[in-house]
Amino acid sequence: MTATVPAAVGERSGGLPYRLVATDLDGTLLRSDDSVSPRTREALAAATAAGAAHIVVTGRAVPWTQHILDDLGYRGLAVCGQGAQVYDAGERRLLTSVTLDRQLAGVALAKIEAEVGPLYLAASRDGLDGEVLVGPGYALTGSLPATPLTDASDLWSAPLNKIYVQHPTLSDDELAEAAQRTAGGFVTVTMAGEGIVELLPLGLSKATGLSLAARRLGLKAADTLAFGDMPNDIPMFAWSAHGVAMANAHDDLKAVADEVTASHEEDGIAVVLERLLG
Repeated sequence: MTATVPAAVGERSGGLPYRLVATDLDGTLLRSDDSVSPRTREALAAATAAGAAHIVVTGRAVPWTQHILDDLGYRGLAVCGQGAQVYDAGERRLLTSVTLDRQLAGVALAKIEAEVGPLYLAASRDGLDGEVLVGPGYALTGSLPATPLTDASDLWSAPLNKIYVQHPTLSDDELAEAAQRTAGGFVTVTMAGEGIVELLPLGLSKATGLSLAARRLGLKAADTLAFGDMPNDIPMFAWSAHGVAMANAHDDLKAVADEVTASHEEDGIAVVLERLLG
């Protein structure tokens, strides 16, 4: 599957009523083993052949996304880091990158910890090769590359796209709610998956990055069909013409979705695209 912009982008053909298909990765396009099924690959290829552009929109920063895009043969634009980065996969370069105000982030962390107690921390550094720093106690899911954070001062020594927070006893929903209540005026708080509560630059969301990427393709919100599974996809759904939640999605996303499809394990993206393509 390639993600180059098709020659016919901007024209509706083949029965597909959207010119842009935006897909989250984890829990949406990717199955639990990080693979994309042949059926879903074929459905996305059919959508691009019908004149649509496909854009990956993920919470992962570029260094954690590149290997997946390479496996897909993806050559188009990707929105990474919860909207912080617009990445040209074909040219392997960043087109835009938004960083976290580290002073505001420090204030936000202090306010959250004053409310709920000490947090376990990780952070994503900016850039194509930005490291993910993981502090003591932070439980990193999967086998993605990370660098141990042994000196707390190193957290602030280079530009960051985001900070990850975990709590020893609070659930993800409880932690995200507390963080939003106490620090929402300093950072954007979002939940991107199990154990993944993030602090982002204030005002940043997947919708921010997707709107920038779409503009580069001459497309807009009214052209967009979006797929996702977690609360961090809510702004993308609000921006897009039609939002589709996976069966495995968080209840908060299902509540605002235009429809719910099959799970990421059951080709939910393909189910919708095949129906629209007739």
